[in-house]
Amino acid sequence: MKRRDKFDGIIVETTGLADPAPVAQTFFVDDDVKRATKLDAIVTVVDAKHLPARLNDSAEAQEQIAFADIIVLNKMDLVTEAEAAEVEKRIRAINPYAEIRRATKSDVPISAVIGRDAFNLERILEREPEFLSGEDDHEHDSEVNSVSFEVDRPIDPERFNAWITQVLSSKGQDLLRTKGILAYEGDDRRFAFQAVHMIADGDFIGPWKEGDPRRSKLVFIGRDLNRPWLRRGFEACQAGEDEAKINAEIARWSPPEA
Repeated sequence: MKRRDKFDGIIVETTGLADPAPVAQTFFVDDDVKRATKLDAIVTVVDAKHLPARLNDSAEAQEQIAFADIIVLNKMDLVTEAEAAEVEKRIRAINPYAEIRRATKSDVPISAVIGRDAFNLERILEREPEFLSGEDDHEHDSEVNSVSFEVDRPIDPERFNAWITQVLSSKGQDLLRTKGILAYEGDDRRFAFQAVHMIADGDFIGPWKEGDPRRSKLVFIGRDLNRPWLRRGFEACQAGEDEAKINAEIARWSPPEA
């Protein structure tokens, strides 16, 4: 960034078994990097032929799919349509929001993987309006999977911040990606929230569109997700919740014993 040259972009290529989280977190926590750049997308190349075996014996393979914004499903010439469909099903069970691009010898256009602005949740809503269309119910056959929750009443921002801080600090190592769109009480703007492990970022992304239901949705992708515990905590963040119920839920914000 200190060079005189002006770059169109910076591509960081990790090793095959690397954890992409520290690279992504750099764009959240380093002020100089955050000021001069923005994280465009995490791209994962997947071997369509051998992925099923890797998912069975490699936690790293599951996690790299979980972190991805875009997945290049490569070596399509080595699998049948039925095999490809099964591979995609297993990918979706881990990460239902990643964009999948089928390829042979990684023959995807540059525009499919660069300039995607995938960490901009407003862009996510433009491309994937179903992000707020309801809760997801996926079959889980791997250690890493996703859960999502939706609430109708406005969110109390102080209550949400206290809860999500506790969740990320206590379970952050297991929460690979977290993202959501929140309707705060008394505010006409949508708040976009996202986190990589325990490092979080968020900001308002403009007003709710006229006629759109002001529902809040939160998605967790990670390991050993306790769905009832996460649901109860998120629901308790709604404004107007009964005080006794809120206090009871706050007491449960420390994760249950394994």
